[in-house]
Amino acid sequence: MNINALKQYKNVDLNVAVENATPHELVSMMFKGALEALAKAKGAIERNDIQLRTQQINKTTEIIVNLKGTLNFEQGGEIAENLDALYDYMIRTLMQANRENSGEKVAEVAELASEIFQGWAGIPPEEHHKSSFVE
Repeated sequence: MNINALKQYKNVDLNVAVENATPHELVSMMFKGALEALAKAKGAIERNDIQLRTQQINKTTEIIVNLKGTLNFEQGGEIAENLDALYDYMIRTLMQANRENSGEKVAEVAELASEIFQGWAGIPPEEHHKSSFVE
């Protein structure tokens, strides 16, 4: 199969998934994308692939910025504020990781993202519409 055709197929599949996803599922998809990009960034650092490292760290940073944008401070209160501060820390740490070519800093952000994602995934389905700290 042609590589470009496969990429197009995956993009169409992703677009359909995004269009049909609930807000809870969209946040889950963003976390999965961030964790995948962080794994690729860590591998790129190990191989000294500066271009891929930068690309994947930038991708992760963009996802985290988008996650920050979903926070609902009016309804989310302290949880939203804490997530906002944690996301800021993650972004600063990723900038350091990129500057210093640091796999340790990438791993730190991956661990934080994984913990948040596990908490998010643990929300029971009947509570998904009540996730008041995201819009």
